Amino acid sequence: MPRHPEQRHRLQAGTALRRRPGPPNIEPETSSDSAVPSPGSPGPAARGTAARRSRALKLSEQPQTTTRPTGARRRALEVNSGTRSAGNRPGATRPSATLLSADRPGGSSQRVAPTAGGTLDRTTAHGRSTSGSGHPLSDLVTNAALRSYDLRVKEAFDRIVPLLKQLSALQHEDDFVERAQQLASSCLGYTLPLPILERAWVSQLDMRTLFAWCVFETYEQTSASFFEDDPLDGKAGSPAAEAFDAFLLECGFHLLDVTPCADGRLAHAIAYALRLPFSSVRRRPHAGALFDVENTVNRWVKTEHRRYREALPNPAHANTRYLKVVLYHFSSLDPSHEGCAAHGSDDALAASCGLARLRDFQTAVENSFCCGASVDLLLVGIDTDTDAIRVHVPGLDGSTNLDRWLDTHDVYAATATLPADEGRKQIASLVEQAAASTPDPGMVRLIARLLEHNLSQIDYVRTYHDGHYSDAGHAERFIGVGIGFKEIHLRNLTYFAYMDTVEEGAPDLDVGIKIFTGLNVSRGLPVPVVARFDYHGQVPGARERAVGHARRVQAAIESRYPELVQQGLLHTLLTVRDQDRHVPAEAVGSTISFATAGGH
Repeated sequence: MPRHPEQRHRLQAGTALRRRPGPPNIEPETSSDSAVPSPGSPGPAARGTAARRSRALKLSEQPQTTTRPTGARRRALEVNSGTRSAGNRPGATRPSATLLSADRPGGSSQRVAPTAGGTLDRTTAHGRSTSGSGHPLSDLVTNAALRSYDLRVKEAFDRIVPLLKQLSALQHEDDFVERAQQLASSCLGYTLPLPILERAWVSQLDMRTLFAWCVFETYEQTSASFFEDDPLDGKAGSPAAEAFDAFLLECGFHLLDVTPCADGRLAHAIAYALRLPFSSVRRRPHAGALFDVENTVNRWVKTEHRRYREALPNPAHANTRYLKVVLYHFSSLDPSHEGCAAHGSDDALAASCGLARLRDFQTAVENSFCCGASVDLLLVGIDTDTDAIRVHVPGLDGSTNLDRWLDTHDVYAATATLPADEGRKQIASLVEQAAASTPDPGMVRLIARLLEHNLSQIDYVRTYHDGHYSDAGHAERFIGVGIGFKEIHLRNLTYFAYMDTVEEGAPDLDVGIKIFTGLNVSRGLPVPVVARFDYHGQVPGARERAVGHARRVQAAIESRYPELVQQGLLHTLLTVRDQDRHVPAEAVGSTISFATAGGH
């Protein structure tokens, strides 16, 4: 590891100022001797509320820029897709006269008055388009590319059941094996395991095992394609990732750590709803977005240690903060039934529990480390029907108002008739107005960028899903358990159960099994579970330990759900992945095995 001898005697400032409600921190006086930096090294970063506000003011004066996906895929789309220009986009609504900041049944609301001119109507309760143009800030090229990727992956999974139905009708034909393999190759792109097909003449075709095998094979192909082709243009070092990383630092944050709910309807939140490069975000899904505080503190420690030792992504003395985000969810179409299952479809409870967990994390860091160690917090909600987000804009003092937020539908309405530059200024103004108290300009810039990106996703849902998703409930294809799954960024593809052990992650896994009992078991199909544990390939023995970990989790799953296992209604694929390299997951075991012919 490289050393930095010239920085050894540098005075290290805290990673951030205290961000808690109440009076600002009072910095202790220091002697002139202690304030003198060592020769050849920069002085300590300015600290204190006044210094922070001075820095924030400088940030607010910098011009805002946008980050758009680049690369060969986009250029090809621009040349060949024939997509309409920004001035003729489908799926727009006209702005409303006021911005509603709370819509939950029985809840109080506060209004944020827009400053955009004109009095215009919203066409439907969910802002679906009845006019022929989209938002000036929407990115139709990326929308088309994301739609293509979504269809390609999900259709690969959705072709499995129709194929199996065909095979069921053919299983007693003389040439069944040959015809089955031909159909599988043409429909799924791979052949099926011979032992299952060759036993069909003796008894009924083992559809449960065959279904699980096909799901696992399709997952492996999806993982390989993601890492080999980079369909989302978001891998580390890509232009989009480098641009956003630089922007994040400019906003005053050296890491963006997001915990969405494990619900599969939020699996696409990073790459689609927020339009962020996946490599620029630390994502750890948990049921109800209730992340493990101790584990998150450990990740914070690793992040700050790397800044101190390697100056990555920036030096430890730089005045930036670790930003922890909770992404809870709710349903605008059926709020009483299709909200977060972990919170009983109570979106107010989901928001309050998310904020409480954020504050627990902040308190844990501040109580455990000295030198002004702290983190910034951000609470965001997402409507699983429309993908619109609502942001509880925090104040500079760390305050967050659960009953006040800024909804992207309202931002869309207030800026739909404005030119792009004026629209961005208006978004920033609305963010400032919605803050719980005087906001940090860096936070305003980041939230404004997230809202701008989400405008494209609103047009995406309007264009391709008539304003809201038809699968308002769960429609996941498999359960993912363990640690990893960097390659999963599609809505309703996977239910995540983040865990180190089944005992610790039992609540998350139980929710997933309950969901798939309705989706699959009720139809006689098994629950496909992909166990995944990433490891650091440069650490000796790490792969072997990850494999052993996966096998222990498999055994614990089988012990927890013995009836499903005995009936062939739960199958598990074990995978590991070297997270130090941009490579696909590696299958290392499965509950599906085929006996080989042998002697006595």
